[in-house]
Amino acid sequence: MQAFEYVSPTTLPAAVQLLADAKGEAAVLAGGTDLLSLMKDRIVTPARVIDLQKLKELRQIEFKSGSGLHLGALVTLEELIENGNVRQHYPALVQAARGVSSPQIRSVGTVGGDLCQRPRCWYYRAGYGLLATYEGKPLVPDGDNRYHAILGNSGPAYFVSPSSLGPALLALGAKVRLRGPEGARELEIDKFFVTPASESESEHALKPHEIVTEILVPAADGIKMAVYEVRQKEALDWPLAAAAVALSMEGDSVRRARVVLGHVAPVPWPSPDAEQALVGKTFVDELADEAGKAAVSKATPLSKNAYKVQLARVAVKRAVLRAVKGEA
Repeated sequence: MQAFEYVSPTTLPAAVQLLADAKGEAAVLAGGTDLLSLMKDRIVTPARVIDLQKLKELRQIEFKSGSGLHLGALVTLEELIENGNVRQHYPALVQAARGVSSPQIRSVGTVGGDLCQRPRCWYYRAGYGLLATYEGKPLVPDGDNRYHAILGNSGPAYFVSPSSLGPALLALGAKVRLRGPEGARELEIDKFFVTPASESESEHALKPHEIVTEILVPAADGIKMAVYEVRQKEALDWPLAAAAVALSMEGDSVRRARVVLGHVAPVPWPSPDAEQALVGKTFVDELADEAGKAAVSKATPLSKNAYKVQLARVAVKRAVLRAVKGEA
């Protein structure tokens, strides 16, 4: 690991200033489950590491009936799972957090870190850059692309978003609050995730010197929600495909629907086609299968990942069934 300066500010303004002063040569440390691996492999080599652990204002979980949930960026996945209000009002978030099957990682990994973690693409992790190129040519289309994108993969980005919470937060209409030298701002979470078009771009809409401080989730009273993941093994690993669903219903009729796929595109991937297959219909089990088919109707698999199309279809179908039946 390359030598670096370690700083541990006690206030958010101090953390932002330390980040700005480093002129792009700093990294923010939350739980460290991703950053330390990247530093050990020299994928990132910051001159300064800014540890946020002393910022108590980023560790709060606040819930108000009718207005929603405020999650500090340093809330751990385990704290999210164990919070009574989250368990009662946002069961899909609990399901998504439980998908991180390692208790050790859940105990230190944070909700902000989950959103900001870098792709698990093996080309990126081997040093070929975010867009995985060698001598100007993309490596993924003709390479080992078993775990790469089947949606949003027209190029040049082929990695999949690794966020466990992103699809559920997007389905629930969450926002991300950011803080930088120019003050605070909020982004709809679907604007936070970005598909880069060049190596100089990032997969997150963070401006230089900004820190994720909070996730804001609207009230979800009456919303039926669920997450379903398809994975190769139950031990710690990332899903092959996932889906998050949030439904508003009147009796057996679907009034509104949000369907978001995970781990199949460079960003958490909303599916208007799946939503259209559900809205205005009286629910029967077969409707879940129709939503699954619609969700992957525009998939364009690469040479070695066509199997993910069926997995994504199944993830949507089972997430819809789980939501309607209250199995979250």
